Amino acid sequence: MEATDEVYQILSDAKVLARRYYHLTGKPLGVTGEVAEYEAARILNLKLELARQAGYDATETRDGETLKIQIKGRYFSDPQMRGGRVGSIDLKQSFDTVLLVLLDADYNAFQIYEAARPSVEALLTRPGSKARNERGSVGISQFKAISSLRWERASV
Repeated sequence: MEATDEVYQILSDAKVLARRYYHLTGKPLGVTGEVAEYEAARILNLKLELARQAGYDATETRDGETLKIQIKGRYFSDPQMRGGRVGSIDLKQSFDTVLLVLLDADYNAFQIYEAARPSVEALLTRPGSKARNERGSVGISQFKAISSLRWERASV
């Protein structure tokens, strides 16, 4: 088994544990970011960076160019919930695009949104919000407004 395969297996196992933990405690386990990275890589065939690479979590080759991709995740225990905030995005770091992976109650991706760096920069530097300007944190609806839907799970 390759190291990458083993990492994917561990993250798959973590999804099971995270579901159990949430059902027992009512609180997320704190593996949302790692699971979101796993889901994005699995679904979009991205190359995950195994070491903590500042600024980006994965790479993808498009039209002969390697893109650095930052991946953010958001877990929804209730299918009716869709609010909340995207994790902090640091503009000082190197990245080309940001993916937002939305996870359902089973920690499975149901939508992935993508925003290019120029759109992210314009949003984060727009005057008016301390959370947005100083912490790089935006609402999910704000992120969706500057992004495109890259992938959506087919209805069952």
